[in-house]
Amino acid sequence: MKTNWQLFGGLSVFYVLMSIVYYYVGGEAVGITGMILAACLAGMVGFYVWFTQKRIGQLLPEDRLTAEIADGAGELGFYSPHSWWPLPVAASSMALGLSLLIGWWLTLISLGALVISIIGFVTEYEKPLPDNASH
Repeated sequence: MKTNWQLFGGLSVFYVLMSIVYYYVGGEAVGITGMILAACLAGMVGFYVWFTQKRIGQLLPEDRLTAEIADGAGELGFYSPHSWWPLPVAASSMALGLSLLIGWWLTLISLGALVISIIGFVTEYEKPLPDNASH
């Protein structure tokens, strides 16, 4: 992770420098704004990775030069093998994008569908507590 945050921090500095050069060369406001926003985005990602590395508090295998591939082995997380929720999330996102062309009424419907489908996607594997469970 050390290399990752250094890479994104360097990218943020690079974008700031290039936006300054672009300004003095006679660049347009949209390009300067885009490069400043790209610098902010790279800086946010770099800060997040740096903060996560500090919170973990140990050197990860990908940061050691002598590490083997097997050192990074292990469980990476849980991935749903048969979830149907990405389909309604994608369909309602597409409808929300198209609603900007069609009309405001579709924006309300597709935004509601998007919120419901995101809630369903996030809470798919949540199990309710039984009534007699103590906290």
